[in-house]
Amino acid sequence: MPVIGIPVRYDYSKDEEKSILYIYESVRRSIQQAGGDIFLLLPIQNIDYMKVKNSDFPPFSRKEKEKIHSMLDRCDGLFLPGGIKFTPFDRYILDYAIKKDIPTLGVCLSMQMMCCYKKKIFLKEISSTINHHQADEDYVHSIKIDKTSKLFEIVGKEEIIVNSNHKYEGGENPIYKITAKAPDGVIEAIEHPNCTFHIGLQWHPEKTYFTDTYSKAIIDRLIEEANKYATRKRK
Repeated sequence: MPVIGIPVRYDYSKDEEKSILYIYESVRRSIQQAGGDIFLLLPIQNIDYMKVKNSDFPPFSRKEKEKIHSMLDRCDGLFLPGGIKFTPFDRYILDYAIKKDIPTLGVCLSMQMMCCYKKKIFLKEISSTINHHQADEDYVHSIKIDKTSKLFEIVGKEEIIVNSNHKYEGGENPIYKITAKAPDGVIEAIEHPNCTFHIGLQWHPEKTYFTDTYSKAIIDRLIEEANKYATRKRK
């Protein structure tokens, strides 16, 4: 059973007095059902990850970097979930995943983080006739998939319908290849061309894993690639 690293997300408690860390239940269930053994990636600095602005995060010390490396070296694959905030900790995980070619699937906010890789963070609010911010389980709009992409190889179709629950969108990044767009031009999928399996999706396949063939195929492929990675590590 491959180990799938999942960074926790950040938020406030209902009364907004306490910062909390969490994992989505849909992420847990879909990854476990697909055959992954979940390993939570917890932030390591002694700061409040919700209250500190990205620009105010202290740089990682050598010891802190070693701790992150130790966590990530236990992982055979990574699932980078959505959320309301990504931090330098998340960006460091992404950078390490690329350097080590760890199979990686990022969704929603994490795909937007990929769009900001090696760049200043810039996300813009969507202005479109399509309402991209709807219930997670609803099929909202179609996407057109590049037939030369790994995503197309997985789903086997040039056009599928996806769910959608986001207000912002990421821009183009020369390091990543855009592999799918919505009818209004919003980027819906990207891939790192130099990695074995490194895909970002704007929608949430984990939320429709049990009801949608394509969502299941995508997450199952992450587990398959993680199994291969685990085998390579043992050699």
